[in-house]
Amino acid sequence: MARKKTSTKKKTVKARDANKSKTDKTKPKNEEKTIKIKDTKIGQPEVSIGLVGHVDHGKTTLTQCLSGRWTDKHSEEIKRGITIRLGYADAVFYKCPKCKPDCYVTSATCPNCKSKCKPLRKVSFVDAPGHETLMATMISGAAIMDGALLLVAANEPCPQPQTKEHLMALNIIGVKNIVIVQNKIDLVSEEEALKNYEQIKKFVKGTIAENAPIIPVSAQHDINISTVIEAIEEVIKIPKRVLNKTPLMFAARSFDVNKPGTKIENLIGGVLGGALKQGVFKIGDEIEIKPGLKKEKEGKVVYQPITSKVVGLKTGGESVDQITPGGSVGMLTLLDPSIVKADSLAGNVVGLPGKLPKVWYEFDLEPHLLERVVGINDDLLVEAVKEREFLMLNANSSATIGVVDKISKNLFHVMLRIPVCCDNDDRITISRKLGDRWRLIGWGQIKS
Repeated sequence: MARKKTSTKKKTVKARDANKSKTDKTKPKNEEKTIKIKDTKIGQPEVSIGLVGHVDHGKTTLTQCLSGRWTDKHSEEIKRGITIRLGYADAVFYKCPKCKPDCYVTSATCPNCKSKCKPLRKVSFVDAPGHETLMATMISGAAIMDGALLLVAANEPCPQPQTKEHLMALNIIGVKNIVIVQNKIDLVSEEEALKNYEQIKKFVKGTIAENAPIIPVSAQHDINISTVIEAIEEVIKIPKRVLNKTPLMFAARSFDVNKPGTKIENLIGGVLGGALKQGVFKIGDEIEIKPGLKKEKEGKVVYQPITSKVVGLKTGGESVDQITPGGSVGMLTLLDPSIVKADSLAGNVVGLPGKLPKVWYEFDLEPHLLERVVGINDDLLVEAVKEREFLMLNANSSATIGVVDKISKNLFHVMLRIPVCCDNDDRITISRKLGDRWRLIGWGQIKS
């Protein structure tokens, strides 16, 4: 059903819904351009927006429409045609003064009338995997999202298993600013699209997305993308940022940027990617990373915090001299490149030395379990947690396995395989293995 962007029916569907709710010490190269954040209106992305939903519903394609970047770059992702790791891309939104209503674009020059467009803001996109085996990765990504686009394919019944699971994860983690994107309208008739729209409305009733706008699009054919941007601008506002606290960054990725064969004197230190929760990091800051590196001490496995120094900062594709909360950021350090390869430090927390939250190897958890298991087609009740049961726990951007050691009253004591660095009041998502898949069953808070 290929229609123009300004399709009256599509606008009516959107409008009707919207009305219902208003350790190498090499420094970064000197020739890199440094921009002071305070001197530019669009220097750093101001929000992180997740793209979530069932596998193959068009998250990565829509990310490319909005940012111009294809986020599936890993060889296995290309081979299998699905997102495996978190993908990242930035975009600047503009508004054309002439082309209403389709006036929201992603370029400084309007593609329709060639007028100069007004810049609105820069945003970061986090493309989360939709496959059921990668739920831990999706939850880790949700920890750094300020809002989300929930994609639903118009050519499949709604909801699909991971559509339900992803929406529940957003609810538990507290991501409440949501835009629903009804994708693939080019593959169905108008009647089928409207039937799917009603299925979406029924699915989100009573959830945090009940009043979210539903935007019909075809990401493959770039249809109605302007309306998606408009909805993002209206719904996903910039949250209040805490700048006067000590900086805290959740590392969602880590990597070595050196090419094979680089000479030792030209090596660049390891890079950490993620998002700031609070505070400000500047070039030259000494940092501490927890839980850190796995070590064996006196026959026991322990994790040793790492210290390093910030020698470069990247955000929105530019080098900057400081970073604040909002959008995804890259931190160039003096870390040995070998310890950051393949996201080996993902899940760590970065802060100033001595200022990070506690590292937990075990804790008492107060659980809040769901009534039913989400992410599967069967209607299963969530059974009580049992002693010696293994659970997958997500704290901020980290994922670990915990074994329930003891249960007393409304608490259970959990021993962790990999420690987590978090505050007492941080929400911990709880997943249980059903068959050969981890399924989200609730959340908890540390009460130790």
